[in-house]
Amino acid sequence: MNNSVTNTARLLGAGLRALLVLTLVTGVIYPLVITGVAQGLFHNKANGSEIKADGKVVGSSLIGQSYNLPLKKGQQTPDPDLKWFQGRPANGLGANSVNTQYKLILSGATNLSADSKVLIKQVEDAKTAVIKDNSVPGYTVRPSDIPADAVTSSGSGLDPDISPQYAELQVHRVAERNGLSVAQVEKLVEDHTQGRTLGFMGEPRVNVLELNIALKDLVPKR
Repeated sequence: MNNSVTNTARLLGAGLRALLVLTLVTGVIYPLVITGVAQGLFHNKANGSEIKADGKVVGSSLIGQSYNLPLKKGQQTPDPDLKWFQGRPANGLGANSVNTQYKLILSGATNLSADSKVLIKQVEDAKTAVIKDNSVPGYTVRPSDIPADAVTSSGSGLDPDISPQYAELQVHRVAERNGLSVAQVEKLVEDHTQGRTLGFMGEPRVNVLELNIALKDLVPKR
């Protein structure tokens, strides 16, 4: 009886020591090492690819955000703030009611088929809005000028980039709303246009958040 109790105690003691060692190694030491390596070698990526302006984090270079006016009484959907460059439509999964800086909280497409009446109406409504919002005196947007990314969401629904064509389409409106010359705003777009990765992967793109930060910095200097 005494031997049985002693053996059980030894087994429990060995199990407890193993638990403590594994907890220390896998729950403390390993995470600290990985965190240290990530912070040391991949600081920006480890922290969510943060973008800063005026000394504070204003967003991520990987997640698109909206530039809207405050909701008016009775409004369900806010109007876009047209002094800023606008990103792609953010249609996808998981509406976000917590962090209002972002419309969506989950990455995912709408899963609507190409012949979906809902999708077709979304695209037609978006096209009408793009023409209306970006046509200013002396510059009229034609339906043929509108690139696909201006009226459709990306596969993730969270795309932070737009095509150079969509950015250029917005130049005249942004210039007028901010009291800038078209040439100044065109230069901003040109300076923030990124080419294909490694010269052959993906498409040329413009990060909307970075572009709008540069726009904000330019406006007071006029």
